[in-house]
Amino acid sequence: MIDTLLIQPPALKPSEPPLALAVLRASLKQQDCAVEVLDGNLAAYLYLLDAERLAQLAGDQPPTRLKRALRHRQQSLSQLRSLSVNKSFARYATAVGYLNQLLGLWCPDSGGERLTLGDYQHNGYSVFNPADLERFGSGRVSTLFRGYFVDQLLPQVVAMAPTIVAISINYLHQVFPAFELAGLLKRQLPELTLLAGGGLVTSWQEPLRRSKIHFSVFDRVVFGPGEAPLADVIKGRAGDDYFLSDPSRIAFSPDFDFAALSNYLSPEPILPVSSSRGCYWQHCLFCPEATAPVHSFASAEVHSFPNLLRQLHDRYGARYFHLTDNAIPVHILKSLAAQPVALRGLHWFGFVRFEAALEDRQFIRQLAASGCRMLQLGLESGSQQVLDRLQKGIQLATAAKILQNLAAAGIATYVYIMLGTPGETEQDAELTRDFLLRHAEQIDFLNLSIMNLPRSSGLLDDPQQYGISTSKLRDASGPLGLYHEFQASGDWDRVAARRFLDKRLLGTEPIRKIVKRTPPIFTSNHAVFFTER
Repeated sequence: MIDTLLIQPPALKPSEPPLALAVLRASLKQQDCAVEVLDGNLAAYLYLLDAERLAQLAGDQPPTRLKRALRHRQQSLSQLRSLSVNKSFARYATAVGYLNQLLGLWCPDSGGERLTLGDYQHNGYSVFNPADLERFGSGRVSTLFRGYFVDQLLPQVVAMAPTIVAISINYLHQVFPAFELAGLLKRQLPELTLLAGGGLVTSWQEPLRRSKIHFSVFDRVVFGPGEAPLADVIKGRAGDDYFLSDPSRIAFSPDFDFAALSNYLSPEPILPVSSSRGCYWQHCLFCPEATAPVHSFASAEVHSFPNLLRQLHDRYGARYFHLTDNAIPVHILKSLAAQPVALRGLHWFGFVRFEAALEDRQFIRQLAASGCRMLQLGLESGSQQVLDRLQKGIQLATAAKILQNLAAAGIATYVYIMLGTPGETEQDAELTRDFLLRHAEQIDFLNLSIMNLPRSSGLLDDPQQYGISTSKLRDASGPLGLYHEFQASGDWDRVAARRFLDKRLLGTEPIRKIVKRTPPIFTSNHAVFFTER
């Protein structure tokens, strides 16, 4: 018998085990709590991709294209789990396409549902509307995951006999399945204490508290780090508050004993790990971390972090590590660079800022020697005026030199661009295009996007100053909405930015060539396997 069961609900990319639950498991075990983790996301995908179930859905005479996907189902799964797939990007993309086509069998045209290897949508309902969430929680509306929940997950939970179940909701794709699962658990095990937590739930903290919204299927809601609140609930010292928040205990060491690493869809097992929680910069005006951080920035012990990677390798055999920090702090980068011997044979990648420290070529070479294979960098714009307005703290001359240094050292780069920010002009967008063209040889992968304005963005503190004439919550019927619609003061808006992206950026061969290198669906999670650097 266990005290607590932590569940990762679908639907997310099934390429890595859930880090947040692995860290919670380790922390709670240190506090003498009996805890287990169930990755319902990976299990749900494997359930839906089962050969017999798919054949039954396809019927006796499936169309030729579908018949081909069914025939290549097992081969496609095997290819995504084999490092040999990086020898042919075309075969990799074909395998992803086959599996997405098979998942489409679970999405009837009349149901409005859509599922891929990295996304789930249920049209007609809003994840930001508490009334719609109650519909899924009550069972009046269901998702395509209902069969998996009833056939496999619920019997597992009953067999484990936990007294507490905590469901982690970090992304919009998980919301409806999570509420459906909570409702099923509540009805089958009415004595169970059900908790909701995770990044997305935390982003709802302000409207939930302000409107005093309580979800009928959850007994408690946890905001921010769960290490202390969950232990308090388990040990009966949490009090009577519905909303729980206590960032006093933040852990970094994960326990992945629950994860069957070979079952994840990744050319080699990748272990996610974080060296920090929160953002150390906290100035970017478009980012909620700058205006509404969940807790103060916290970092792992600088000297112990390289040893943590080695210990995880020794324990689980994984060679690849995904550093999930908002931005890996410079002092952590320096600790990694200083340990090439301890990290020999390991590979890691993650987000960093364009920091001045990366202008040092020797330092970059040391990072490469420590196993750094790819760095993700949020440039956002090639216009210094835009960067200064957003308070990115980036100088384009510095960014250019860093890209050159990384390319020279054999470290791949995954650069993020965000058009359509308030106050941006077409001339600014042209400067971004020019920057990308000048440095196309040093950029391995590109993420091109149009800005969504977060509800808690600092740009809304003084809209007129930042080029916003009007704004309102995007989903008027959803008080939990995360983004604002806005009207730009000038004649350059999101529509114009989208047109520029499609025509000018993607219409330029060197830029289009970079974008086409991006692994479909899995993007940055698998990009590290497809770089020639």
